[in-house]
Amino acid sequence: MVVAAARLWLGTPYVHQASLLGAGCDCLGLARGVWRDLHGLEPVNPPPYTRDWGEAGGDEVLAEAARRFLLEVPIRAAGPGTLILFRMARNAPAKHCGIRTATGLIHAYEGAGVIEEPWSPIWGRKAAFAFHYPE
Repeated sequence: MVVAAARLWLGTPYVHQASLLGAGCDCLGLARGVWRDLHGLEPVNPPPYTRDWGEAGGDEVLAEAARRFLLEVPIRAAGPGTLILFRMARNAPAKHCGIRTATGLIHAYEGAGVIEEPWSPIWGRKAAFAFHYPE
């Protein structure tokens, strides 16, 4: 169900801080939209954030927020439907996310919008945290 919900977002343009199917979203907006598809209203609204929000301070803000509402699993247990958080730079906090499919990753990023691309060793190296949406 998670992968099917995420695939509905394919082709949605990238819009920073947005989460509206077909109109625009960022990676967090995609994760939020999948939550709404599965569970209805979001439990909280994220505060405004800048594009470089995770680069100052070193706190794992995204992972801590995910732990409040999702079920953390080991990276090695991350199969289809798992929300993966990625470190985009070594020793930096995780600040990108996407949903694992059987052979790839659905995520949103600037210049491409929501896409599904093959899973690669690069994504595997950047994966920092993994979470399942609750049943």
